Formats: sequence, structure tokens, C-alpha cells
Amino acid sequence: MSRQCSRIVFVGPMGAGKTTLGQLVAMQAGLPFYDSDDEIEVRCGADISWIFDKEGEAGFRDRESVMLEELLHKPRYLIATGGGAILRKNNRELIQQNAFVIYLCVSVDRQLQYLSMDTKRPLLQNVDRFKVLTELKEKRDPLYRSVSDVVFDIKGDDTKAIVAELSNLIQSSVNL
Repeated sequence: MSRQCSRIVFVGPMGAGKTTLGQLVAMQAGLPFYDSDDEIEVRCGADISWIFDKEGEAGFRDRESVMLEELLHKPRYLIATGGGAILRKNNRELIQQNAFVIYLCVSVDRQLQYLSMDTKRPLLQNVDRFKVLTELKEKRDPLYRSVSDVVFDIKGDDTKAIVAELSNLIQSSVNL
């Protein structure tokens, strides 16, 4: 069963591939692509780490809410949200009400693999990454699931195959 929708949102944890997969799927679907974190950085003229350092997580989350409000009211898109975008109830409601939502679900081991060289993530600085990612998954997984129309488990490393699966899922679920 498909529904009329030209708005798609990818939610999920850091390292799930929301941006990489989102860009590729959006290109195939002929949709504009937005990464909410990238849009915040452009708007602020500063990277997310700097915003976290200067304004704390609460300040960043305020900026994130404003950006989501703006992006989610565009007519057509595929948006990759930041991993914590679903923490605020208002954001969850906005996402659910305005788009077809796909939760890119990934194991903590896979996240560690994808994020092994990443030095920019504020929540992963100078900490036990496995422990932090496990705690984040326990807290956030139910929230991702609560806003999602579909849970898509990321398995394997074949990006082309994953993009093809996501594209097929979107084509069978929504009328772009």
C-alpha cells in the first residue's frame, strides 16, 4: 500500500549512513537532499563540535529544532536528520506529521566500524565509544521506532545494494 508523499526523512543513530545513503537515494528519486546538521553548520558558519562547545547540547538542540521546522515544511525532499533529532517531542511530532519516515537501524558494532576514524562527533570525544553508543541505542531506539513508518536494518557493506533496497522500498511505499 502506498501513500501520496514527496517528503522522506531518514532517522537513526550516528554512523548509520543517513547522509551517504540519503544523498544517493535522493539522487535516484529526483528529490532535493538536505542533511539537517550540514544545514545548521551553513546557517551558523560553524561546525557542530564548535556549537556544542560554545552552547552545549541544549543550545545545539534548539538550533536543530528550528532547522527541522524550516526543512520539514519544504514541498519535496529527502532529509537526513541528526542522530539526536528525535529527542524532543516536538521534533518527533513534526517529523511524523510531515514525511514518510525510515529508521536506518544499525548495530553498535557496525557504528563503531563506520565511526572508527571520525573525530568530529561531540558525543564521542574522549569516551568509551562502545559504551556511549550502546547507551544511546538503548535510549533512542524506541524513539526512532515510534516516529518511523519503516524500520530498515542496515546489513552488509554493499552501498549500491542498500541504496537499491531503499529506493525499492520508497517506490513501493510512497507515490513521489
